[in-house]
Amino acid sequence: MTTRRMNIWQTAPQLMKGMSGFQQAASAAGLDPVVAELVKIRASQINRCAFCLDMHVAEAREKGERQLRIDLLASWEEAGGLFTERERAALALTEAVTELTDGFVPDEVYARAAAHFGEAEMAALLGQIVAINAWNRFNVAIRETPKSLEASAS
Repeated sequence: MTTRRMNIWQTAPQLMKGMSGFQQAASAAGLDPVVAELVKIRASQINRCAFCLDMHVAEAREKGERQLRIDLLASWEEAGGLFTERERAALALTEAVTELTDGFVPDEVYARAAAHFGEAEMAALLGQIVAINAWNRFNVAIRETPKSLEASAS
């Protein structure tokens, strides 16, 4: 287990207040909560953020998400009809925005998502993807400890 490098909430409260405000705005933008949780989990898997995975898997379960879908989310493309076309489009966009290895989001990925989400929903979807990526990067950099690991260590 790694040791947390800093308590960023104490060290940079204004920064974290801004991040929280951005997350609240992204969450209030009207994206389907199931899609939002899938996006948060998938980006957190890619970014290897144990803190966010722990949190969002638990939240997805609390909201009634099936364990099988959570278990197979990392391989959603091979999971057949387990995910809707709308969810699959959101997951493809999540991967493209998260990885950015080619420096851009491919037109076909964006168009696929735009075919399933109206413009306001696309903005909300992008907001969720950007927000979770920012949280992932903070938490991975400071080695934030997942809440369930903290609880099991006590």
